[in-house]
Amino acid sequence: MTKTVFSFRDEVSEADLRPLLGGKGAGLNLMTHLGIPVPPGFTLSTQVCNHFREHDGAYPDGTKQQVLEALAEVEANLQRGLGDAEAPLLVSVRSGARASMPGMMDTILNLGLNDQTVEGLARLSGDRRFAFDAYRRFLQMYGDVVLGVPHAQFEQALSALKVEQGDASMLDQALPAEALERLVVTYQRLIEDATGGPCPSDTKEQLWGAIGAVFGSWDNARAIRYRRMQEIDDAWGTACTIQAMVFGNQGDTSGSGVAFTRNPSTGERALYGEYLPNAQGEDVVAGIRTPLALTAAAAAPGREDSSLERAMPAVFQEFVALAERLEAHFRDMQDIEFTIQDGEVFILQTRTGKRTAHSAVKVAVSLVDEGVIEPAEAVLRVDPTSLEQLLHARLPAPAELESQGIRPLAIGLPASPGAASGRIVFHADDAERLADAGKKVILVRRETSPEDIHGMQAAEGILTATGGMTSHAAVVARGLGKCCVAGVSALSVDYAKALVTVRLADGGTEVLKEGDAMTLDGSHGAVYAGTLEVSAAATLPELERLMEWADARRVLGIRANADTPEGARQARSLGAQGIGLCRTEHMFFAEDRLEAVRCMVLARGGEERETWLKKIEPMQEQDFLEIFEAMQGLPVTVRLLDWPLHEFIPKLQEEYESVARALGDDPTSVRQRAEAMHELNPMLGHRGARVGLTVPGIYRTQARAVFSAACKLAARGIEVHPEIMIPVVGIAGEVERLRAVVEDAAREVFEQQGREVEFLVGTMIELPRACLRAGEIAAHADFFSFGTNDLTQTTFGISRDDAGKFLPAYVTELGLLEADPFVRLDLDGVGALVAMAVERGRAARPGLKLGLCGEHGGEPRSIGFCAELGLDYVSCSPPRLPVARLAAAQAAIRAATA
Repeated sequence: MTKTVFSFRDEVSEADLRPLLGGKGAGLNLMTHLGIPVPPGFTLSTQVCNHFREHDGAYPDGTKQQVLEALAEVEANLQRGLGDAEAPLLVSVRSGARASMPGMMDTILNLGLNDQTVEGLARLSGDRRFAFDAYRRFLQMYGDVVLGVPHAQFEQALSALKVEQGDASMLDQALPAEALERLVVTYQRLIEDATGGPCPSDTKEQLWGAIGAVFGSWDNARAIRYRRMQEIDDAWGTACTIQAMVFGNQGDTSGSGVAFTRNPSTGERALYGEYLPNAQGEDVVAGIRTPLALTAAAAAPGREDSSLERAMPAVFQEFVALAERLEAHFRDMQDIEFTIQDGEVFILQTRTGKRTAHSAVKVAVSLVDEGVIEPAEAVLRVDPTSLEQLLHARLPAPAELESQGIRPLAIGLPASPGAASGRIVFHADDAERLADAGKKVILVRRETSPEDIHGMQAAEGILTATGGMTSHAAVVARGLGKCCVAGVSALSVDYAKALVTVRLADGGTEVLKEGDAMTLDGSHGAVYAGTLEVSAAATLPELERLMEWADARRVLGIRANADTPEGARQARSLGAQGIGLCRTEHMFFAEDRLEAVRCMVLARGGEERETWLKKIEPMQEQDFLEIFEAMQGLPVTVRLLDWPLHEFIPKLQEEYESVARALGDDPTSVRQRAEAMHELNPMLGHRGARVGLTVPGIYRTQARAVFSAACKLAARGIEVHPEIMIPVVGIAGEVERLRAVVEDAAREVFEQQGREVEFLVGTMIELPRACLRAGEIAAHADFFSFGTNDLTQTTFGISRDDAGKFLPAYVTELGLLEADPFVRLDLDGVGALVAMAVERGRAARPGLKLGLCGEHGGEPRSIGFCAELGLDYVSCSPPRLPVARLAAAQAAIRAATA
């Protein structure tokens, strides 16, 4: 019989821990063996979940018996029994996948209560109010999660009870025992009315209902959506952990909290977190009550005595010691859930803490400085894509804004850094819809829940009226790299009227409606009306050190796609080792030359076209002078004209008339020539090398401009390394003939300038036939650069301009593709063609330089593939250069340790 249920005390190999027991179960197993105070329990493995999903809710043979045996062990350990009316055992039933999915799946607490065991709990604890508080919580969670009774119905009943008590705003813990007893009866009636039957009183039936609900929650809509966003494999499944309950709601010497061993926003080495006295864990993470600080230093002014450090100093010191032990063992920042029961600390979960990019970089570098990890491990610790968060916009400091007369409407908690402006929306669906339409929105909620994940992803920023730094909104926003301000108690959100009312410091109010502009400062917790101007992110010294370590370890070169001197300078500042793609057609659209380009395109013959090409050449030369000079001796790959000529023809009648005057022709004739150039599918038509061969003056002029600029800079002692790239090639003869055009242009210029510069001539590989015939093409090329944007289009037969209409369904709904192939390289198809071209090209021409210059050059997994193939470099947009540098270093480190 296969073992599918594991006690926290069972020995499990390190390699199997997370895949088998999930992150939660693995952490509890490790902590138990470390001697950390953990309530006893056991975990049903992820294998059970996958069997449950594949066999219509059935469990593997022997699993039910193993559960009963593991439960009996817990009961014997605690001298309590599940369903025992005299000494009742209560348990929690929690999900836990190998990758953290905060709030996406279901949890049931206080399982084991019924009308008999609640009386036993009251007698044992000596606190009838506590017992019925636990019972009403169980009924609400079980009714919602297992039986499908809407959560709102329970909340409405709770609100009505508070009104009956004479205070609609009273806190839950202020409800007396007799009121909670009446609430239990109300909840039982709600369940029976909604389901046609009572909540199960048989505690074993409760247990199996909860286990089934946890496994079923792996496939709920929010969990599936989150996995798509975080690229978590559907096949992993979740484990299910059953653990004896400890109670944070057992009086003033009890409580629950969440803590990070370092600041998850800044990376500062200081305990960071919150707790709620006399509360269970879900009260903290749900954001229903605004929690208290752990440390006096982090408490609001005047509220230092409410911190855990001051309120329960001995408990605080014990917790600090446990947190330090956990970080030392796991060698990384930990996210810890804990409960204090009558002055005794229990750790319910520890996991590697989610953090902002700023924090990730600082923590990794700090751990090296502390001697905990080596630089290579620090490089591996930071997600390359998270570095884009460091480029987030930011607002000036609040004091600076105030000096300009700009004051915040309200102040909350700085839950996730950055700045964001947008139009107010109140619902996640609206945020997603408007963002898809190109609108920037701020999602405003009383508190967020896992169902809001798609709206949080779509929004520029998130604002909540309740909740703390470890609430759902805060944790998820940090993981998504979204700006978030939480716990703004001055806000009153009215969903029905689509209004948010702000109580101002002077006692007045300001009302904002849906669609009004709002700006958030997630770094300072400030909320502003209107749209404020933002600045680029500040420099992070630790990032420079991390990138130095990365650059020292990577093998793959990193270049930038840049077409302007400004872009070239930005690329150098971000660590580019050259330009891998300089698109010359972008230069043709400059305002001072577009008409000359149109006259060249619409000229009546070769002689007239040559006249206009001579006018264009010095303009192009100036472009290259500035770009080459900005790159200071680094290689620059210049792609000759790639676009179809019809892209440059006029659109408006007055533009035709202007071109006609310049050509000395009439507008009707000019328009006729333009119409004759029309193509049904221009991206597969007369473009790239085909234009270069049929209108050879264009490529000759561009090549002359490149070499003239290079020679003039060389005369000034400035080193230049031009690389001429021929696009849209599918036949070796195309490269052979166009190389001759380029070399002829070089000879002309070198004779005129009286000097020479070294240069390379290569081709962009962006058609399947070019990959198939790479050996023949390599005979005439010094380098290949894979243009994976077009190679993906031509391999799939999909227009990237239209792919958005159906590709998302291929990824999310149909599961036909793992990711959008225009975002991440399709390794099985496009990648196989690239690999073939690499093999055949280098077989024909050993030492052939190989690069990749599509958008995939900034995507980490695609970069890893390029490193495995032995490419010399990838090229990406300047903002993604740090991402590419770090991803390339990680690929090299993993290859060296494989």
